[in-house]
Amino acid sequence: MFTQSVLLLFPFALQLSAQPAGERSILTVKLYSAEDDAQVLKLFEGLRVADVSDGMDIVGLPDSGLMNPAIRPLWRDTEKFDHQFTGIAVTVRYVPTNRPKARLAPEEFSRWESNWYREISPEPFTRMLREGAALVIDGGEDGDTGSIGSNNILSWRLRGMRGVVTSGGARDTDEIIKERVPLYYRRPGRGIRPGRNEVESVNRPIMCGGVLVRPADVVVADGDGVIVVPREQAAAVASAARKILESDKAGRRKLYEKLGLPADKTVR
Repeated sequence: MFTQSVLLLFPFALQLSAQPAGERSILTVKLYSAEDDAQVLKLFEGLRVADVSDGMDIVGLPDSGLMNPAIRPLWRDTEKFDHQFTGIAVTVRYVPTNRPKARLAPEEFSRWESNWYREISPEPFTRMLREGAALVIDGGEDGDTGSIGSNNILSWRLRGMRGVVTSGGARDTDEIIKERVPLYYRRPGRGIRPGRNEVESVNRPIMCGGVLVRPADVVVADGDGVIVVPREQAAAVASAARKILESDKAGRRKLYEKLGLPADKTVR
């Protein structure tokens, strides 16, 4: 485990990283190795949002990590439960643009669009994604904008990302369902980013669904919604949640037997 300034990790040319004298980030974050992340994720294997919520209660964190239920899964799979995921947060914040809207001839639009994606609203968080990552996007106020689509969500998946959570919108949702990439979102967002939003920060603390999400926090998502566990409390929460889950499974196994139901993965 190690602590490091996030800004040192990002040499890319975003003006956001330049802070005037006297200004500083109040909320600091810790960054962890891939090995640290893997160990924490193993603790959470198979745990449900409900179990984790109970675990948060037990360690003294009631309601602090439960996202607004309006952030819900785009799709659900009740056979394999492939819509569920647990991951380590990588964060990004998009904000509405206040730049004048361009009125361009069709032949100029493509050049303007490409520049916006490259310079104003890029995806610099992509380089941070690795095996076990959960991409969490604060995009709740950027209007009818689809910062997530069926193309870029696959490119993130290719880097090892387990799922996406956003307080904003997503487009191409039929294709994303077909692609089976877990996505938890607030609403459809049909417009492209150019002319609508700008990237404000990457891997800094954000608010999503009414809760604080910091880089390296643990994100658990299933049909009940999304919960975020502070990294410092992750081991204690997982231990408490595991006891809840095992007790629940034992009780349901007995009920399955009495009802003549075949045992499934939820009670094994």
